[in-house]
Amino acid sequence: MDYNIPKLPVREENSNKGTFGKILNVSGSEYMTGAAYLSSVSALKTGAGYVELASHPNALRTVSTLSPEIVLAPITKIPEIIKNSTVLLIGCGLSTSDDAVKIFKETISQAQNLPTIIDADGLNILAADKIKLPENVILTPHPKEASRLLNCNVYDILRDMETSAKKISKQYNCITVLKSHNTIVASQYDALYHNNTGSSALAKAGSGDVLAGMIAGLLAQHMNAFDASVLGVYLHGLAGDLAKNDLTEYGVLASDTIRYIPCAIKHYLKQ
Repeated sequence: MDYNIPKLPVREENSNKGTFGKILNVSGSEYMTGAAYLSSVSALKTGAGYVELASHPNALRTVSTLSPEIVLAPITKIPEIIKNSTVLLIGCGLSTSDDAVKIFKETISQAQNLPTIIDADGLNILAADKIKLPENVILTPHPKEASRLLNCNVYDILRDMETSAKKISKQYNCITVLKSHNTIVASQYDALYHNNTGSSALAKAGSGDVLAGMIAGLLAQHMNAFDASVLGVYLHGLAGDLAKNDLTEYGVLASDTIRYIPCAIKHYLKQ
């Protein structure tokens, strides 16, 4: 079954930052600080009311210089923050060090039924170890990460992306966003969406972090997980297309895609 693009969440006038959700973002590490910034600010640009980043001190210092809108916290505060969060985003630039594995496992165990997006190194940690996941989970692998999740060759993934996405969804009881030039969103209940926005402009480091943040931002605004995934993928590709028109497919950076998120939303609202 193919899905139509869902509507954007309604923005109530009588509202405050809490109305539009609080995201706990556990991302970034000592040497991968950009992912923490990209995934956090893209969630805010997509409409989330509040993003709190729990990360390594190096990442927190970097993000503090780039965006005063992101709330910063040490890793030790995760148990306290997660109790009052609407959404958990985890894994962007987290690394797979022993400390990162410990952080991932402990945070996931505390998530309970909190809507959760797992990206990047979170997926690699998940593939390497059996971990009980919360019920409401979105996994966002690229083909190599998907091959690790399914313990197969990456060429098997590329040969049949749709079947691969469905297999991940069934095996992990999750929604799968399998990223490519035509990203596929599949649910454990056989819902399916093939995206048609985006181009090689998005084939840059950090692009996946932006997408994960966008999905988290929509999820925080109380969209259901599948609709948030579909709309996030669509708007991410559209933002890349609009950026490409101005900057060419060669010159678009992940940070440029973030700047074009409002343009993509405006374009979609006019349709």
